[in-house]
Amino acid sequence: MSKYWSKIAAGQRPYVPGEQPKDRKYIKLNTNECPYPPSPLVLEAIKEAANEKLKLYPDPSGEDLRQTVAEYYGLKKEWVFVGNGSDEILAFAFMAFFDPGSTILFPDVTYSFYPVYANLFQLDYRLVPLREEFSLYPPDFYDSEGGVIFPNPNAPTGNYVTMEMIEKILIRNPDKVVIVDEAYIDFGGETAIPLIAKYPNLLVIQTLSKSRSLAGLRVGFALGQDGLMEGLNRIKNSFNSYTLDRLSMAGAIAAIRDESYFQATRQKVMQTRERIVPILRQMGWQVIPSQANFIFISHPVFKAEGVFTELRQQGILVRYFRQPKIDNYLRVSIGSDEEMDSLLQALTEINP
Repeated sequence: MSKYWSKIAAGQRPYVPGEQPKDRKYIKLNTNECPYPPSPLVLEAIKEAANEKLKLYPDPSGEDLRQTVAEYYGLKKEWVFVGNGSDEILAFAFMAFFDPGSTILFPDVTYSFYPVYANLFQLDYRLVPLREEFSLYPPDFYDSEGGVIFPNPNAPTGNYVTMEMIEKILIRNPDKVVIVDEAYIDFGGETAIPLIAKYPNLLVIQTLSKSRSLAGLRVGFALGQDGLMEGLNRIKNSFNSYTLDRLSMAGAIAAIRDESYFQATRQKVMQTRERIVPILRQMGWQVIPSQANFIFISHPVFKAEGVFTELRQQGILVRYFRQPKIDNYLRVSIGSDEEMDSLLQALTEINP
């Protein structure tokens, strides 16, 4: 510990991202990246935007990108906020809508950035236990003191919450913000965006990192009514007005407009997921039902940490979480068919 650290820095337990090793070539199934490249239109747009205008600051409000997102989802531009990946927007949302001293609720098995943000901003929180097969039970999130946040589908489990269930949570938290983190919604779930017009306390956050193959650009957006957007902008403009650069916004606009490429890519990911799940179950693996671009698996005989280590030695990276309730599970990103076949072969060799 450095003597120069603040008390906040000294007391933090930071988020640990999935490893990005450079010592050899791996099959990367550990960070939920898309196995397919971005739309060719994205690359063309970035090249076109790489011009003399880079000497100028980008549009701080991202007007063109916000308009593109608004048109895509049939919303007003004023109901769109854009930022440097959904993680940054989540941080802004924690600061904008949650108060110290008022306990917020999120699942006990969920995206591990939530407790990091809560501790960083000195917020009280309660971990809500998930039910059978890590399912979310809406009444557990009713009548929150400080607000509610959860991913849908959940990470790292892949479970999905229906729009009807989300609406019940919104109705029972009329004076608190309910944040639905939809990083993986494009892989089989139904977005909660249609509920925004009805519920001023709903904030939906999405990212272009997964289904749009843009993890390297860092672009995310939030959708909600005017009051929520104003709150996010107050925080952003107290922190960094220029959160998105010119190249990122140009690439993001092109990705959203190339609907045919988006549909083809996400369908390939879903088809691969549906193909390998029954094979894994036949091999003796328990697979939690998933509507995401990853699966959560466990084996009654083999310890997850040992399988994780052995797969890594074979050049295949998956994600292992040394945490209560999930320390015998592996999260496996859906790669290409060839990559998943390599995984299946490696797991076959591990089996007796």
